[in-house]
Amino acid sequence: MKKKLFKNYAYEFDKNELKIISNFCKQAINQMQTDERFYQDVKAFSSIQDKINEGNEVLKLTKDESIRLTRQLKENTKQLKIKLDKSNFIMRWLYRSMYNQYNSLLINHFEN
Repeated sequence: MKKKLFKNYAYEFDKNELKIISNFCKQAINQMQTDERFYQDVKAFSSIQDKINEGNEVLKLTKDESIRLTRQLKENTKQLKIKLDKSNFIMRWLYRSMYNQYNSLLINHFEN
């Protein structure tokens, strides 16, 4: 099997997916901006947020932005799954919605 030399980091998201990613980036920026260790992450998520706000049909990310977004989505999905398993009925309903949204983003756009 031949390995690709270059990967395309241009994604076509629908409006709902863009809202999910936009909210995800805002949340990540708010949580990480006070800690200097996460400067590169904040910079990447701010850049993604700016690109979403431009309103282009195709979202062109850099390799770094794509990797950081994918890694954070995977981490959040894993943490939501843990919370989902331990929570009561009402909280499970809320977590399941977020979990399904993040998981569908990962499966549809960010799997190798």
